[in-house]
Amino acid sequence: MDTLETIKKRFSDRIKNIKIHSDIRIYIEIDKKDLLDFAKFIFNDMDARFITATGVDNLDSMEVLYHFSIDREDVIVSLRVLLDREDPVIESLTPVVKGALNIEKEMYELLGIKFLNHPELKRFLLTEEYPEGVFPLRKDSQKGKK
Repeated sequence: MDTLETIKKRFSDRIKNIKIHSDIRIYIEIDKKDLLDFAKFIFNDMDARFITATGVDNLDSMEVLYHFSIDREDVIVSLRVLLDREDPVIESLTPVVKGALNIEKEMYELLGIKFLNHPELKRFLLTEEYPEGVFPLRKDSQKGKK
């Protein structure tokens, strides 16, 4: 797997965990402070394509996964970042990948994840009448809690 070896060579001391899900799917857990460095390298230097990002409520933490495709090797690399559930804050990926603009707005609005330096962090899907501070994709909001 050339992709994984290339990433490990560049960032070995900053990788928290690696999960090889299959021959074409790799998850790399990193610290949130390292996101832009990893993303710049994968997106620009490795000529990857940004697919999307996923936000997950793990009840004890929030998780953001940034999915990149390295088409020449038929590999998908997902950068996994765990955030404090009570204060989920991370740098926006938009300075590196403009295509992250709307998916970060969705995660902000639906999960309450704040993206620092995002150019348009505002409501995107919910109406203005929807209660502020209630995030419909958080597991506890399904039970009527904040």
